[in-house]
Amino acid sequence: MGMLHGKQPVKMPDGPCGGRQHIRDRLMSLRTSLGILMIFVVGLSLQKRSPADGPEDNLPENVRPIPPVVLEIPTTLLEALNWRCRAVRAQWESAVKRDPSIAGLRSEILVFPRAVELAIEFRQFYKPDEPEHASALLDEAARRMSIAVRGGSWADVVGIKTSSEPQLIVGGYESSIDGSIQPYGLVVPAGLNPSDGQSRRLDLWFHGRGEKLSEVAFLHKQQRDQGQYTPNNTIVLHPYGRYSNAFKFAGEVDVLEALGHIQSRLSIDASRIGVRGFSMGGAACWQFATHYADRWFAANPGAGFSETPEFLATFQKENVRTTAPDFQQRLWQLYDCPHWAINLVHCPTIAYSGELDRQKQAADVMQNRLRTLGIDLVHVIGPQTAHKIHPDSKIEIEARMDALAKTALNRMPDRVQFTTVTLRYPNMHWVELKGLQEHWIPAEVEAAIQGGSQITATTKNIARLRFNFPPGQWPGHPRGAVDVVIDGDRVQGPLVRSDRSWSCELMKVDSEWKLATPAPGLKKRPGLQGPIDDAFMSSFLFVLPSEQSTDEVIDRWVESESLHAMLHWRKHFRGDIRQKIDTDVTPEDIATSNLILFGDPDSNQLIKKLLPQLPVQWDEDTISIGEARVKKSDHVPVLIYPNPLNVNRYIVINSGFTFREYDYLNNARQTPKLPDWALIDVSDGATTQLPGMIKEAGFFDESWQP
Repeated sequence: MGMLHGKQPVKMPDGPCGGRQHIRDRLMSLRTSLGILMIFVVGLSLQKRSPADGPEDNLPENVRPIPPVVLEIPTTLLEALNWRCRAVRAQWESAVKRDPSIAGLRSEILVFPRAVELAIEFRQFYKPDEPEHASALLDEAARRMSIAVRGGSWADVVGIKTSSEPQLIVGGYESSIDGSIQPYGLVVPAGLNPSDGQSRRLDLWFHGRGEKLSEVAFLHKQQRDQGQYTPNNTIVLHPYGRYSNAFKFAGEVDVLEALGHIQSRLSIDASRIGVRGFSMGGAACWQFATHYADRWFAANPGAGFSETPEFLATFQKENVRTTAPDFQQRLWQLYDCPHWAINLVHCPTIAYSGELDRQKQAADVMQNRLRTLGIDLVHVIGPQTAHKIHPDSKIEIEARMDALAKTALNRMPDRVQFTTVTLRYPNMHWVELKGLQEHWIPAEVEAAIQGGSQITATTKNIARLRFNFPPGQWPGHPRGAVDVVIDGDRVQGPLVRSDRSWSCELMKVDSEWKLATPAPGLKKRPGLQGPIDDAFMSSFLFVLPSEQSTDEVIDRWVESESLHAMLHWRKHFRGDIRQKIDTDVTPEDIATSNLILFGDPDSNQLIKKLLPQLPVQWDEDTISIGEARVKKSDHVPVLIYPNPLNVNRYIVINSGFTFREYDYLNNARQTPKLPDWALIDVSDGATTQLPGMIKEAGFFDESWQP
């Protein structure tokens, strides 16, 4: 297992360290290893202080465990709950065999035993009545199953019926990332009939930080608590966000997938979807508002944080500007919202803070940034209020949100202003970026439709883009060609199509814009742009070595770090672990998943096979990436790169997601800690902050070259 605290490696149980049978045994015993992890953490918790905000959580050598664990749970109780979980799953499998047509309801039923199983696995029962709550969730699974086998619809199974009062619904969907079933909560407004076809407003509500918010606790709460806001005739969706990560990374994907799940089942007005949240949820709201500004009719962030360095300096008294390496500071831009503030011209925003709340800092930062852009942020402040929403402020906020919902329009704007630093976020309305000149430097575009037959645009740091209007969305003249004047270059675009659609893709060649042609060779493009953490935002598979490395230090590190990556994926992103040994990877795996490869050419056969096509060289004595070079002994490369066997997917070598135990203590720290590649000295093992000593690190260029 990898590092949990300090600089000394946490040792794995004794045993052989290589060979195919050992790897198979290790995969089969992963759940046992998780149990070993939690026993170790329980031991640590005896020495830990109470959770703290501020400098007490700035000690990498003394990191308190997150999630926290209880010390004693009766074995008989755990066994009884486990037995019931197995029974529910067995009954469901039997029911589906009898009637395969009900298989589509799987996630809405099995979300309950999975929640209980995770609570047992991580000992996440924090209150005396929580085991009872777990049992009640299993009762709900049985109730839903009985309705499903009788031919009940989705609405029947989850319990939606026409009512004069709001209804609180919980359920689950299957994640595309790892196939896990993730929970959600839903407030259904009074009078909703699932079959009436009436499109309704939907608000997303992002919850606050909860280190003890297990899936059991979340589902139980959502069955009983309507939340801060329940606007009239409005559906409110409460995503879980894969635990305590401020809805970043897989937590971000969770929000979008939960929303898609509900949109496929209830009639939602796409022009009236809003984002809201408080505390950690306020941070999430800033992120979603600035990154996906064209998707929401309004945003209502409360408290939270809106960037990394100033918040940590204020809240944690931690000066990360002097301690974080340059590549980490560049990567702060991924979620630091001031860099993206101009995008809020497309998303009306109402911020809230308590007058006495330290987290008012988040809105103050955004207010200052927006003012430089000519925008006066509406910032509702609760008088003499600390970290909560003042009741008078709620009335004002609701009036403003209702007014915005009534005026929301389902049409393309005539003008678009957009900024990004990465092709992870490439779109704003009808502007789609296809290539940057350089990642992690602000790319900007301002484009407008003029005279009904011309688009005028100015750009910065953009190499390739597309203007795209789907059927019925072109607002200009219904016939003729559309000229594009971009950075002073005039390009004649195609004709407007008969269904009122129009699109035109352009590329920059020797400083001049032209109609685009296919780009030769590898290029960074949307969905394939790095950094390492990006591989864990879509389907992936851990691929472990079937053999041993010739270097014992590296072999021990690979053993430790691969298990750490899998354990912490399950523990902190609440995922299911999909893994194989290298020799068992299939063409289907290559076609459908990013491959997370651990080992070196001696131990992992896939690394050996792909090595001639990768920008890393393992020589007899050295490892090099571009001009960066380290000795081979005691060092490993870490990188992300398009898979040579399928350039629409990634490979990652020797890394899970890159933030670690120290970063769990404050959500603002949960940013990428490694860029596209690094060379790492692993002789002293990992720490709570890094997988080893970073000797060299950097970004690949736009052609994926070092």
